[in-house]
Amino acid sequence: MTRILFYLDEPGKEIWRPAFEAAIPGVEFREYPDWGTPDDGPAYVFAWEPEPGLIAKYPNVKTIFSLGAGVDHLTSDPDLPADVPIVRMSDMGLKEGMAEYVLMTVLMYHRYMPRMLASQRKHEWRRLFPPAASDVRVGILGYGALGHYCAQALKPLGYQLASWSRTAKPEEDGIRHYSGEEAFEDFLARTDILVGLLPSTPETTGLLNSRTMALMPRHAAIINAGRGSLINLGDLVSALDSGHLSGATLDVFVEEPLDENNPLWSHEKVFITPHIASITRPTTAAEYVAENIKRIESGLQPQNVLDRKRGY
Repeated sequence: MTRILFYLDEPGKEIWRPAFEAAIPGVEFREYPDWGTPDDGPAYVFAWEPEPGLIAKYPNVKTIFSLGAGVDHLTSDPDLPADVPIVRMSDMGLKEGMAEYVLMTVLMYHRYMPRMLASQRKHEWRRLFPPAASDVRVGILGYGALGHYCAQALKPLGYQLASWSRTAKPEEDGIRHYSGEEAFEDFLARTDILVGLLPSTPETTGLLNSRTMALMPRHAAIINAGRGSLINLGDLVSALDSGHLSGATLDVFVEEPLDENNPLWSHEKVFITPHIASITRPTTAAEYVAENIKRIESGLQPQNVLDRKRGY
């Protein structure tokens, strides 16, 4: 029998049990605090922001599945067992949701919607004529499973696509890949609309700051749907206020929810969404976990296992 130890401290969590019961017939789905004891037998954890030290109390856990794409909510636990694999969520629902968000926001900046809305608020009939998509350079910062799927959604529109990642990617039609520190500045210099999808690691923290944002073309825009630690927000506001950047859409922040008194809420060039760029969908997520459990029980490596040294 497959045993799932589930942790989610948010409203609406009742939708997860039927999803797992459909994906794994006969599953023993245990919702915290009813996790039982280690003597109950092998188990898999499926969790989002579990209490620090909780998982360490269950040495019967074979694998930890993150409910979302991020894993820092797990790795920040100093007591997390070092020998238990962590699987990052990368189901089709998560990919589709992120692609929808990125497509929406890229089009928003390409078609000058922030400027149109500003004109509307002033009751101004101001006609603006955006360039063709083929003249707009979109850069995807972080080219894992989500970044690749977003690129596939953008390709049919004809944008000039590029990506940047720490390690080299295979050649691909319709997208130019940059990799390594030596190529980062060139990547920024050719990017009109930047899509941030990087994980949170010591190397990515504050990667977008006053120096690096100054390398981007004047009037470039930033979309951050990866991790909040990517951007120095003070430097971002300065770049927006100076006119160097035309706008920013922010879905993620270091501290969430964003404080109601934070000046970003009222900044005329900033759009804020409450960490909803891509929400994990129960049906596809449960199927993803079920498929990985089959792999584990067959002696195979699960998909999308976290490399703890690299942080992703």
